[in-house]
Amino acid sequence: MPSALAIAAHPDDIEFLMAGTLILLRRAGWKIHYFNLSSGNCGSATIPPGRLRGMRRKEAKAAAKLMGAVWHAPIADDLEIFYEDRLLRRVAAVVRKVGPTIVLTHPPVDYMEDHVNTCRLAVTAAFSRGMPNYRTEPSTPAIHGDVTIYHAMPHGLCDPLGAPASAGAWVDTTAVQEAKRAALAVHSSQRAWLDESQGMDSYLQAMEDFGREVGRQSGRFEHAEGWRRHTHLGFSAAGVDPLHTVLGRSFLVNPVGSRGGGVRFRGGVGRESRV
Repeated sequence: MPSALAIAAHPDDIEFLMAGTLILLRRAGWKIHYFNLSSGNCGSATIPPGRLRGMRRKEAKAAAKLMGAVWHAPIADDLEIFYEDRLLRRVAAVVRKVGPTIVLTHPPVDYMEDHVNTCRLAVTAAFSRGMPNYRTEPSTPAIHGDVTIYHAMPHGLCDPLGAPASAGAWVDTTAVQEAKRAALAVHSSQRAWLDESQGMDSYLQAMEDFGREVGRQSGRFEHAEGWRRHTHLGFSAAGVDPLHTVLGRSFLVNPVGSRGGGVRFRGGVGRESRV
């Protein structure tokens, strides 16, 4: 059974950015995996970090179960996700254990460093999957086979300097939007915190608005998640694009975007030519 591994920074990042695509893959017969690197221990103005770690762990496990995903324990705390040897060896061990065909993660440029560093760790961990001389923690045998990395859209749909971000392709999540909303709702500890710290009027509504705006950008879907495919170099053959292959009509290429991997797009919506 093929598998997909979502690697995100904080509990609820997967639900906000990636859950729709994961749920569609599970419905297509894939095994899906849920891995947040951080415990979420700083996500409250009133709950002490020790107690909050336990609360957010329980919420994340419940959300993963609701999505039908295998949950993997966090390996760091908030604002302590660094691109460094200790964490890289631990992320690489999870990648080798899962052996994913698809890795979903944050974009390389985003509004906060936890997201950016999680992306870097995920990419390098996937790159090192077949290197037997690279020791993981715990020690895990090297694996072989193609893996394709897809980067989610940044928070706010822009880079840290406010420049708009565009997707290379969109996944139609309209049919699974309620399931995505239910998984996010499990993270009840975060509603008041994000309303206060980031000015979100409504935690769940913010996710709905995000998905609706990405859908609007697609020109076709009511709700969508946007993705950019990482270059194939070091990861797979040039033409491999498993999200497109598996999701079919629910996957729409941006005709003026670029998904990397030596692909250029010309013509109308959904048409592509490879170079």
